[in-house]
Amino acid sequence: MPIESESRLHQLTVKLREFNQTAYQQYAEQTQDEAYQTDFYGKVKPFADAMQKLVDEWRPLAEHWVRKRKPRYVFPIQIKDTSDNLTIICVTAFQKDTRRRRFYETIKSIDYVLENIQEQLEQDLK
Repeated sequence: MPIESESRLHQLTVKLREFNQTAYQQYAEQTQDEAYQTDFYGKVKPFADAMQKLVDEWRPLAEHWVRKRKPRYVFPIQIKDTSDNLTIICVTAFQKDTRRRRFYETIKSIDYVLENIQEQLEQDLK
């Protein structure tokens, strides 16, 4: 995999970790508030669109990297699942009826995969 692609994958992975953290904060600090009202066009859609754009660019790069690099603790199915989970949490973070435990476990799962990819890319890029 060319160094430019690995560098771009690293950038996208870092951004996705930030988006994952933002989704967590949205759910924990705002969505759970009794007075919270969902603003679909003002907040949900722009956040989901931005996340989806990153995921659409990240997934093929990550799949290619996993096939070529065969990193420890990261497998092709995890790339698919992480991609799917990111797409889901970017909307469920704004929904009051989202199950708390499941949401938090999904956030942790996403971060685990992204963190492993980020750490291994940082080692490779040294």
